[in-house]
Amino acid sequence: MLNRRSRFVITAMVFAFAFLYIPIVSVVVYSFNESRLVTVWSGFSLKWWAALLDNQEMISAALLSLQIAVVSATCAVVLGTFAGVALARYKRFRGRTFFTGLITAPLVMPEVIMGISMLLLFVFLQRLLGWPERGFSTVTIAHITFTMAYVAVIVQSRLVTFDHALEEAAQDLGARPAKVFFVITLPIIAPALVSGWLLSLTLSLDDLVISQFTTGPADTTLPMVVYSSVRRGVSPEINVLATIIVGLVTLGIVVATAIMQRRERIRRREAQAA
Repeated sequence: MLNRRSRFVITAMVFAFAFLYIPIVSVVVYSFNESRLVTVWSGFSLKWWAALLDNQEMISAALLSLQIAVVSATCAVVLGTFAGVALARYKRFRGRTFFTGLITAPLVMPEVIMGISMLLLFVFLQRLLGWPERGFSTVTIAHITFTMAYVAVIVQSRLVTFDHALEEAAQDLGARPAKVFFVITLPIIAPALVSGWLLSLTLSLDDLVISQFTTGPADTTLPMVVYSSVRRGVSPEINVLATIIVGLVTLGIVVATAIMQRRERIRRREAQAA
């Protein structure tokens, strides 16, 4: 028999998951709706899936957003990893407080403020140096700026619980610091790097405010197209595209989880064998 506390916890979990996932499920279901009205079910149909292939504006925006997300997430992982290592390993150095503030500021700063500041910076640089032209490069730089903060926090949290005896043993055997980092440290914190990359990819794909401030007239990201389409009236192609994105994200999470679990099992077997 479940006590009252257990029933309350289960009920709260059910409502929480329903609140999160019922809207997503409804989007997937209505992507197969025959009617153009997204709130009226009139039968099963795949015509909007075919119509999406003819919507070049939405496809181009989706590809552009994916390119920006992949580049910005990759760069954010590299820069965020170095920042996280610096914060976790070097407890005292001149300017640490200022450096910590710079890293954590994008986590709490409103996106409107970040968008305006990045726009003013890019306009100033363009007038001074003739670079950068607002478009792919400026949006990518802006996304790297705020996504690397999340990577730095994740890497720092992972390194706090890191067993430094492994690095010390490698150094005692003659390994240089760079080799220790790439051979010992990096493989162990790889799950944190994958998590940071996936989070950065999601944040970049989802961003609307900063992209609107930093993009050019010829480059339109997917959130901007979706936002403008919703203002004109929700298009059924949006449900189809959202279903595809949900499927790809779900597949990516499953694959990443399987890879990390496999690496963890291998590491445990090697540790037991040693």
